[in-house]
Amino acid sequence: MPTKKSKDIFSYFDDLVRQIEEEFEAMEREFYKAAERGDVKTYGPYVYGFKVTMGPDGKPVVEEFGNVKRLGNRPLLSDEREPMVDVIEKNDEIRVVAEVPGVDKNDIKVKINGNLLVISANSQDKKYYKEVELPTAVDENSAKANYKNGVLEVVLKKKAVATGKDIKVE
Repeated sequence: MPTKKSKDIFSYFDDLVRQIEEEFEAMEREFYKAAERGDVKTYGPYVYGFKVTMGPDGKPVVEEFGNVKRLGNRPLLSDEREPMVDVIEKNDEIRVVAEVPGVDKNDIKVKINGNLLVISANSQDKKYYKEVELPTAVDENSAKANYKNGVLEVVLKKKAVATGKDIKVE
């Protein structure tokens, strides 16, 4: 017998998938109406996905990626895809792994702005953009990035935490 908590998670996913299906069905109806009028624009490719993890409070966290965003109840298409990104915090470093296939490493730009890591890539036929909030302050000078087989990996050292210092009173 499923627990109430697992039922809530599955209900959440069912609602999310149902909403996505309804949005794509509405887009399909609009497309066919426009095709009948001879007023069809081509878009694409459509890329949409989501990643689900458990948050620290035990509730599911859903992160979307791709080039289909929401504007109210309507989908908004963009030329830029939002890549799927993982942030891994371990000991004294933070590792950010992003999927950006189909671009050359020279087309990728990575910038650190405070606790924000900005990833962008712009090639002839693919564009990516993602702002990643880092879990803690990092040493900008320690940043190292590597790109191989469509996967960008950025490794950053955490800023040293002040441990306190005794001050002599004179």
